[in-house]
Amino acid sequence: MAQFATGITVLTARGERAHGMTANAFTSVSLDPPMVLCCVARTARMHDAILDARNFGVSVLSTEQEGVARYFASRDRPAGLAQFDRVDWFPGRHTGVPLMTGSLAWLECDLSEVYEGGDHSIFLGTVLSASRGAGQALLFLHGGFHHHHSTSPARSA
Repeated sequence: MAQFATGITVLTARGERAHGMTANAFTSVSLDPPMVLCCVARTARMHDAILDARNFGVSVLSTEQEGVARYFASRDRPAGLAQFDRVDWFPGRHTGVPLMTGSLAWLECDLSEVYEGGDHSIFLGTVLSASRGAGQALLFLHGGFHHHHSTSPARSA
């Protein structure tokens, strides 16, 4: 899978197990109703945080946020809401989940379904709100972060 370029997100949850986690296993599922999914290891703290909160936030990171991606990928940060003290964020208007300031897009989702997927759970979320920012996408490819540089859009046949 290292050959497959993906965008980078930070997943967040509030509540007693407030937590954030860098993730690239994220995709759109449906436009009507708007739904997304993310995959989280069952051993990750984020797993139980989402199950407890029954909702989650998604911040799609820009090239300017590689430090944010590295921070939420590290285990060397405080637990609970204190981990958000070192990053710029704002609360989602529907759920209060932390959303990263300066991201390309933000989503707040209600947890709709949970499916088993090997050692991960697949969290299906109904989008409550979505908004977008500006910038270029931070990518993950070949085991590292890469910055996307725009070229002219591809033309469809």
